[in-house]
Amino acid sequence: MSTTTLAPAAAPEELRFYDLDEHPHPEGHSTMLGFWIYLMSDCLIFAILFACYAVLGGNYAAGPAPKDLFELPLVALNTAMLLFSSITYGFAVLQMQQGKVRGTQLWLAITGLFGLAFLGIELSEFHHLIEIGATPQRSAFLSAFFTLVGTHGLHVTFGTVWLVTLMVQLGRHGLIAANKRRIMCLSMFWHFLDVVWIGVFTIVYLMGMLR
Repeated sequence: MSTTTLAPAAAPEELRFYDLDEHPHPEGHSTMLGFWIYLMSDCLIFAILFACYAVLGGNYAAGPAPKDLFELPLVALNTAMLLFSSITYGFAVLQMQQGKVRGTQLWLAITGLFGLAFLGIELSEFHHLIEIGATPQRSAFLSAFFTLVGTHGLHVTFGTVWLVTLMVQLGRHGLIAANKRRIMCLSMFWHFLDVVWIGVFTIVYLMGMLR
């Protein structure tokens, strides 16, 4: 007597388990999302600092006012350094898209030099202010000024260190996918610093000279 084995009935389509490969996630998606979240948190930090400056910027405590301290030609030169660095970073991205490692490194290096020039001018301004007694302890205006401008300067410093690190990574590994993502993340960060500085230049320096 022969027996036949019945194959189990196929599971309904809606009850089948799908392989994870059927729902692919773009490579680096989490990195870019995380970096956008970081930029949003940085926006909040600078928004708070701008708000503090708006409240405290007119409290001179019988001390020096912006007209007594700021040199607009020097600040304009400093602004030009940062804006030029944004342009050169754009050239670095173009070289990256063309697959040119050396060209990308060259424009990143030029961007870093502009960033260092910006930091040098800013440090000389701080040194001059402290030399003439315009320290953060002198008035609420100066406390808010040093905090806002100094925080931006720290961001430019970190960005410059990141630039150097990225150039080393490009030299070792070339334009791999991870390095391309890093270049694009730093691009967003660098342009963000430009936007913040335009706000600083307008609100702190230009409007300060009109008070």
